[in-house]
Amino acid sequence: MIDEKRVQARGVIGFWPANRRGDDIVVYKDEERSEELTVLHHLRQQDEKAPGKPMIALSDYISPEGSETCDYVGGFAVTTGIGAEEFSVEFKDNNDDYNAIMVKALADRLAEAFAERMHERVRQEFWGYAGDETLSNEDLIKERYRGIRPAPGYPACPEHTEKATLFSLLEATSTAGIELTEHFAMYRAPPFRAGTSPTRNRSTLRSGKLAPIRLKTMLNAKVSPRRRPSAGWHLASPTTPRNDR
Repeated sequence: MIDEKRVQARGVIGFWPANRRGDDIVVYKDEERSEELTVLHHLRQQDEKAPGKPMIALSDYISPEGSETCDYVGGFAVTTGIGAEEFSVEFKDNNDDYNAIMVKALADRLAEAFAERMHERVRQEFWGYAGDETLSNEDLIKERYRGIRPAPGYPACPEHTEKATLFSLLEATSTAGIELTEHFAMYRAPPFRAGTSPTRNRSTLRSGKLAPIRLKTMLNAKVSPRRRPSAGWHLASPTTPRNDR
């Protein structure tokens, strides 16, 4: 797969100014925050908790409108499935079901590795809040970095339809060759069409990376071996979670 370059990895990331409005996250077009780009909707926790325990939503991790803290939200989508389907079919046509399945399984693992690597580069380069990070493989497995990656469809972000907003912001299909099905599953889009990179805020364009900002939450969607991309959100630093509900 690697020596013959039978599969390719493509990904896209983007960062935008953002603030909390109630349970939602407002995403702005630029640093002036005078024009809204979109609104992200995140559900508040629904499980039973002990008295006094707040029901947290991802919006709690973004500073509210009108605050002096300039928070940001980012998104990403990655895939290592470009070419995997065709490679798998070649084995299938030769009645080699084992290797046909292995191609998909390995592409799935490579997508997870790509997401891990992208997260690392976000922390160290593109967002740049952990430029001096030095973690062993064991540290990475135990997620000892600053930030986590819950995902659309997981408890912290159970609403899959928010992927449509994410893909629109990232221009994920034209930029990385990944598309959404009508049920919001992710699949690489044949054929891949090169496109422009997503909008990044002016700090990114000016310096190549954002000024150090505390990142606390980053989301990454795990998908079945038949899908092979990953996508999700990066959320900026949490304020103290509200406990009024």
